[in-house]
Amino acid sequence: MKKLKRLLILFLTMFKIGLFTFGGGYAMIAIIERELVEKKKWIEHEEFMDVVGIAESTPGPIAINSATYIGYKVAGVLGSLFATLGVVLPSFIIIFTISLFFDKFLSLTWVGYAFHGIQACVAFLILNAGIKMFKHLKHTVFNMVLTGLTIVALLFVTLFAKNFSSVFFVLIGGGVGVCAYLISLLVKKSKAKEKNEGGKD
Repeated sequence: MKKLKRLLILFLTMFKIGLFTFGGGYAMIAIIERELVEKKKWIEHEEFMDVVGIAESTPGPIAINSATYIGYKVAGVLGSLFATLGVVLPSFIIIFTISLFFDKFLSLTWVGYAFHGIQACVAFLILNAGIKMFKHLKHTVFNMVLTGLTIVALLFVTLFAKNFSSVFFVLIGGGVGVCAYLISLLVKKSKAKEKNEGGKD
């Protein structure tokens, strides 16, 4: 009974996130963080950052990947199923309903104006998610330099209309992180070796 209640809470939480978030996965990040990290306290901020990184670098929408992971952490395999279903179901219901009378829906003047307003709001939600993630990022020299270089690269690609997938930014960032880790290991081993040799002398 207790597990069923947890699954229901998980489903309803994800359903609410899916129902009231416009703009897709990136716009959902701030709301997912508020609901699952700050309110429910199911995961910590640092782990949430890792979840976003994993969800972004694996195939599929970021919101669904995040929901699947968090659902599994909270309630196992059934939890991942309920969480994924909860976040997907609102979009499915709404899109399916709209598709039944799509042409009539788009011909409504107020719908067009509503979408203009939603686009502006989505841009703010994505920016808000980025700022929140930056706040919780460890402010090491490596992180600050990599963040700065990424912003410059993104601006260059956007301004000069270069075809460069955001996936490559993720892969390059991951590769640079691994390289930095391997270099730090080599430096530590080198220092440890020098220390041991110095001790023998």
